Amino acid sequence: MQRFSLALALLVFAGCGEKGSDSIYSLSGQPLSVRGWVLDVKGARRGETMEMEVARRSQLFQSTSLWVENAPYASGGIAENGAFVILDVPPDNPIIGFNAPGAETAKVVLQNVPATADVFIPDIILENGGATVFDPKKIQVRLPGNVSRPTPTGKTAIVAGHTVPVIETPLADLMNRRDYPDVPGYRPLATVR
Repeated sequence: MQRFSLALALLVFAGCGEKGSDSIYSLSGQPLSVRGWVLDVKGARRGETMEMEVARRSQLFQSTSLWVENAPYASGGIAENGAFVILDVPPDNPIIGFNAPGAETAKVVLQNVPATADVFIPDIILENGGATVFDPKKIQVRLPGNVSRPTPTGKTAIVAGHTVPVIETPLADLMNRRDYPDVPGYRPLATVR
């Protein structure tokens, strides 16, 4: 009976942590989704033919991993076309890390991103210690809202060093926030068996 009481007391004590603590191991109640695609690694040597280039990029993306710094419960992955999705990212100032051949310490820094937002970052070019976005005008920070059409909130976030307006978006338009984005112009190589 004493063992049972001791075990019960330990469980109660373990559950008495401060709610909303800043522990790096806590899961955010209002996480972000971060999506986009990697275009290439800065300075990478291109394939001599179109087929060789497609094969090079496919191998590059298969060898790339990603994570969110100080967020062990964030989950996601990168597809063979370079598209990625990461869920359960903590809001505010997360750092997305990439480990790719030739860019082992690449990262994308997000700042002032509001809770529950969907961050879309297309055409990322990875490099050691950082990353650039080929066309920053295509970056989007969408926030679910009770609106009939996308509406600027007047707030901004910083994504990879670029100031991006936060847009309140109808919930129906955010149904794709858990999906890998479609990479324009990507055609997989045909395999012959």
